[in-house]
Amino acid sequence: MKIIILGAPGAGKGTQARIISEKFGIPNISTGDIFRANIKNGTQLGMEAKKYMDQGLLVPDELTVKILLDRVGQEDCKNGYILDGFPRNIPQAQVLDKALEERKEKLDYAINVDVPDENIIKRMSGRRACTGCGATYHIEHIPPKAEGICDTCGQELVLRDDDKPKTVKNRLDVYHEQTQPLIEFYEAKGILNTVDGTKDMKDVSAAIAAILQ
Repeated sequence: MKIIILGAPGAGKGTQARIISEKFGIPNISTGDIFRANIKNGTQLGMEAKKYMDQGLLVPDELTVKILLDRVGQEDCKNGYILDGFPRNIPQAQVLDKALEERKEKLDYAINVDVPDENIIKRMSGRRACTGCGATYHIEHIPPKAEGICDTCGQELVLRDDDKPKTVKNRLDVYHEQTQPLIEFYEAKGILNTVDGTKDMKDVSAAIAAILQ
């Protein structure tokens, strides 16, 4: 099973990707992780990517796909994998499709975790992070025992800049402009499945498992 998981920032797709990975015994692959691993191991592809990253530039799509294909060619991916965070736009999806086609492979499922913007803004602006140990809470769903104080280390809890409503709205605007068109792209290929991401995490996981089974 070759799966990509789609959804707006804060829709919970990363959590669902981890759950699918454990349930079906296939690796969860995030481009950020494979960039870091390649750079750490000093691979040729990693060094090429680092040149761009050191200048604050985006790694070109062709190079990203090369690094990705190198990763999915490894032994632990022989039964499939989940891609989380790539592709982010139509050109990346086209480069990926072409590269997989050359290997006589294709994606089997595109899972879209659908959550309305207002839910995401509310969800993310309720998050709090510990200034000491980095533990995360939510004022509604996972509140600390004492308001504003971390259960683990007793340090102050804060609303991070990237969780503030204005920042979240900007991130959502970028998502709608660049990433949302992928929904139509994969729908046209007949592999798109949408799940309601506003439901309880366990219900979302069950809905995804039902599609994949």
